[in-house]
Amino acid sequence: MNKLKPELVRQLFLIVLILFLFILIVEEMTPYLSGVLGAITLYVLLRKFYNFLVVKRKWKEGLAAAVAMLASFVVILVPIGLTVMMLTNKIGKAVRNSERVVEVVKQQVGVWEADLGFKVSESIDTNSITSWVSTNLQNLAGGTFNVFIAIGIMYFILYYMLINNDKMHQSLYAFIPLNKENIARIGHESVAMVKSNALGIPLVALAQGIVALIGFFIFGVPDPFFWFVITAIGSMIPFVGTLLGIVPVTILLIASGNNLQAVGIAIYGLVVVGSTDNLIRLYVLERLANVHPLVTLIGVIVGVPLFGFIGLIFGPLLISLFLLVVKIYKHEYGDPEPEIINQIIPDVSENQED
Repeated sequence: MNKLKPELVRQLFLIVLILFLFILIVEEMTPYLSGVLGAITLYVLLRKFYNFLVVKRKWKEGLAAAVAMLASFVVILVPIGLTVMMLTNKIGKAVRNSERVVEVVKQQVGVWEADLGFKVSESIDTNSITSWVSTNLQNLAGGTFNVFIAIGIMYFILYYMLINNDKMHQSLYAFIPLNKENIARIGHESVAMVKSNALGIPLVALAQGIVALIGFFIFGVPDPFFWFVITAIGSMIPFVGTLLGIVPVTILLIASGNNLQAVGIAIYGLVVVGSTDNLIRLYVLERLANVHPLVTLIGVIVGVPLFGFIGLIFGPLLISLFLLVVKIYKHEYGDPEPEIINQIIPDVSENQED
């Protein structure tokens, strides 16, 4: 009977111990994972600005890090906080609007029933639909506020990532069990994915929201800024898009008897907002990594329950990083990468800086 070599036994024991400790750490850090991901995202976005202050302006590292963190707070977190406050204040009204929307749909279905000769409206439970909308809206807002618990952790990690960025890069080469070429590749593609998700998705959503907001003002839509936020959020969700804001607004205008305005905003949403979506995405994605729509869709499904509102950004980032690790594994140990993987996670290492 062949016996395992002591060296192999020790190696297997260390691997099991590493996996056990890793799983334990991840499990305990899950409630604060948004803070860790936020620190990584802000580090990627602020690194050049921080290096400019330290290298070009000769600022002290601590002061440069503090200024970069303050800038991120003002530019990113303050607008998100104001948006969350507005959404929270509008939750009750959104629920009431949902009741009106369902009633209007039910009435319209009743008209179709009379024409077609079969009944469907009786199976539409208005109370159940309203309860579902209310619960999900409250969960979305609640998840958003839970993210702010991790802000302290995020900035604590970010501070040390900025002032110790050289040591951190050296540590990555020392601890990641891959060759330097693949480690550099992970770095290049991770930066591209972070920028695409953290900059590209919000920029496209903001641009589409602004275009829709102009239409809301033109056609006299009530609470235009609320529907601007809803439309922008919908723009981040693949296969849903700005219809998340345009369709309810149209139905509410019909319910209020403003049929002409409803037709106008519907045409505006489909033609103007819809066409600007392709133009804006094309312009943005020419400068950033192109993320496959399936990555964004699955990322939203995973990210929102895990992180709340901010999961619209971090969810696709998680999926992108997972596929990137699979791609690196295939490159390191497996056969040449299938073309489909390169289509989902494009190779951007030649176009990105360290």
